[in-house]
Amino acid sequence: MGITERKQKEKQEMRQRILNGARKVFLKNGYQQTSMRNIATEINYSAGVIYFHFKDKSEIFQELHNEGFILLLKQFRVLDAVKDPFERLKALGMVLIKFAQDHKDYYNLMFLVEEPLKKSEENGFQIAEEALKYLRNLIIECQHTGRFKDMDTEYLTFMILSAMHGICALFCKDKTTSFENKTNEELMENGYACFVALLEKG
Repeated sequence: MGITERKQKEKQEMRQRILNGARKVFLKNGYQQTSMRNIATEINYSAGVIYFHFKDKSEIFQELHNEGFILLLKQFRVLDAVKDPFERLKALGMVLIKFAQDHKDYYNLMFLVEEPLKKSEENGFQIAEEALKYLRNLIIECQHTGRFKDMDTEYLTFMILSAMHGICALFCKDKTTSFENKTNEELMENGYACFVALLEKG
């Protein structure tokens, strides 16, 4: 490995170290109480090192946000091989649930840690719109096959997303303890199965 390649590798490794440290700080403190300084403290480097790689905490947050959605969309794309759109829709919910179980930190940052976006920064979250578009297009496919044909696409998309997200959010925020004698996995998977049963009647 030449000098240029080694320096590039070291730069990428440092960026990833910053992102990994920032993820912990954002989850612990929330967006408002996170600073470049306490991200630097988390990884035992000076704040100047952080500023060398990122202009501010918003850029770091958006990078983490996009990482999570890229990972999620990659898992959604696996379902493209399923021909029946309704079967694909049902499987999509389980993919999202499994994602929340396996990547709880990412899920919290993507959906549950609030960042006060400025108007000029909204394009930085375009990849989130791609995930929503994937769900919306899948519902449209279902409607073309005769399912949900009398339902408004936007309202139905919102309802289905809300149900899927609600299951994952309750898990990620540890709000499932009120359901006695049921494990998180049972609640998420069997609860989603009940929701699917309702969709099948629609």
